[in-house]
Amino acid sequence: MRTVPDMHTVALAVAGGQSLLELAVAFDVFGIDRSALADPWYDFAVCAPAGARVGGWFQVSTPYGLDRLVTADTVIVPWSHDVEQPPPADLVDAVRAAHEAGARIASICTGAFVLAAAGLLDGRRATTHWMHAELLARRHPRVRVDPDVLYVDDGDVLTSAGKAAGLDLCLHLVRCDHGSAVANALARRLVVPPHREGGQAQFIQAPVPSRVDGGLGALLSWAVERLDEPLTVSDLARAARVSERTLTRQFRAATGTTPLRWLLTQRVHRAQELLETTDHSVEQVAARTGLGTAATLRRHFHRTLGVPPDAYRRAFHARSRAAA
Repeated sequence: MRTVPDMHTVALAVAGGQSLLELAVAFDVFGIDRSALADPWYDFAVCAPAGARVGGWFQVSTPYGLDRLVTADTVIVPWSHDVEQPPPADLVDAVRAAHEAGARIASICTGAFVLAAAGLLDGRRATTHWMHAELLARRHPRVRVDPDVLYVDDGDVLTSAGKAAGLDLCLHLVRCDHGSAVANALARRLVVPPHREGGQAQFIQAPVPSRVDGGLGALLSWAVERLDEPLTVSDLARAARVSERTLTRQFRAATGTTPLRWLLTQRVHRAQELLETTDHSVEQVAARTGLGTAATLRRHFHRTLGVPPDAYRRAFHARSRAAA
């Protein structure tokens, strides 16, 4: 593998049918001359087969075909436009050849399907957009898919979640190559947060299941209305009129988790809502979600979402209040 100081040639792999936004993210970070921040900056090349189109209408005009990927130091692979179909064989072959030649490979969103098809993710931890994580894991069982993070850095192979997480990953690459000062300066120019850790959660919504067996649906609704109370498994079992063992079995079958884990997840989600939409203190949010103390809230919130409550509020509170 090439050393980090040598990583200055970045190739963007375009197969056609992809999103303009992801291509623009990579170009904005690597394709614009930023030599005022670090000299030399990156040499950037768009690589695509003849006649490739993106965004449904934009025809790619570039002198570089996919064979150019093999000479790059870093290859960016945007989303695969149709994950239900295998990615283009020529793209998969070109990405595999680039990696074998020593390139660092990074995917954005469902570009992870291309990396997986090339065998680059076998035995590795990887991520993709949470909507497609289950499909990736099912299709490529040797990949350790983590649907709950923004991006995964596994050295010479990196994967990221949705489009915004692709920008986080690109800034992470700049930070790896040029240090935090350069990455932070670039983030200021792009008017984005300077650093979001890859382990930060994708902030997906997890509502109460709309269809569950038996009377469990009514129980879940009953519990959600009482999250400020110190509910226990015994309380849930009593409300459902079943034994604790039966309740646990039904819960796992319907929700994939245990009653206590489900309760904790719902409390954290309620805390998210309160942090976004109210001015309650962290202590008040802890009390209103049944987590008791601010310390308990902070511990579970950080463990679940990867960020502390205060940081979450700074990121989402003003926007949520403005929308309201």
